[in-house]
Amino acid sequence: MTEPRKTEEQHDARGKPMVAATPRDVVHVRLGSFGLVIAIAVAVIAGLSQVWWLMIIGIVAAAAIGVDMYLATRRQRTLGGGPQSEAG
Repeated sequence: MTEPRKTEEQHDARGKPMVAATPRDVVHVRLGSFGLVIAIAVAVIAGLSQVWWLMIIGIVAAAAIGVDMYLATRRQRTLGGGPQSEAG
């Protein structure tokens, strides 16, 4: 059996160790940004059409997605890497 490849720990300009983002948090941020655009668009179109119940659903969905994205980026900051993938 081969052992996993070990790499040296990298440090940023301030000397703080950098940690690669977890795939789950990257997905939360990337899909969340897509969902946020859709939720805001639904809320705006519903508001212009005076469909108030749909506008409220769009606003609540946008708020929930925003909180989820905030929590995902906060989790990454506590790890020290920020919301970025290893390839990017």
